[in-house]
Amino acid sequence: MKRLAFVLLCLAMLSGCQNSSTPTEAPKPKPPEVLTGRAAFQQLYVAARGWAPDTRPYQVQSGVLGTNNGRDGKAVIWNASFASASMHASKPYSWSGIDSPDAPARGVNPGTQDTFSPNNTFDIQFLKVDSDKAFEEAQKHGGEKVLKDKPDTPVIYLLDWDSSNNKLVWHVIYGNSRNMASLVVDVDASTGLYLRKE
Repeated sequence: MKRLAFVLLCLAMLSGCQNSSTPTEAPKPKPPEVLTGRAAFQQLYVAARGWAPDTRPYQVQSGVLGTNNGRDGKAVIWNASFASASMHASKPYSWSGIDSPDAPARGVNPGTQDTFSPNNTFDIQFLKVDSDKAFEEAQKHGGEKVLKDKPDTPVIYLLDWDSSNNKLVWHVIYGNSRNMASLVVDVDASTGLYLRKE
């Protein structure tokens, strides 16, 4: 009888300890992560190589979302498009550093494969200057004035091959799109120098 009483007492103590514990707190949402274009591109390129070993990029572009407006060459969303000559196909990939219904899931996300004739792809060896350095150069050539006059102006980065000049170019776009931009500054992605438009 004493043993039974002892076991019941132990069980009562254990259940009391379990009931008095504090409820678990909901996990706090992660803050947005921002990356430069090259850092995001490297993650996207690795994923694209898994799709096709001969893949070559032909465009990289940042996205803006909410207050994450592309300052300092960094963004919460990056999209890259890749082409495979052997597959005669292209495939987009996106990187997201934010939890939002308006953005892809955090991390690298593949898009849908499509047909493509890869004629404007570029060699990644030309990408020596990152988007943060392109932003610094663009600021010297009119960007600083745009942001001083309109501080909420988003900045978008577009990297593609300029076949007429045989250069990989960062287009630093001050505005929501290239067509509605206050200013577009082109920076050589190999040297980081401003490319004067003729």
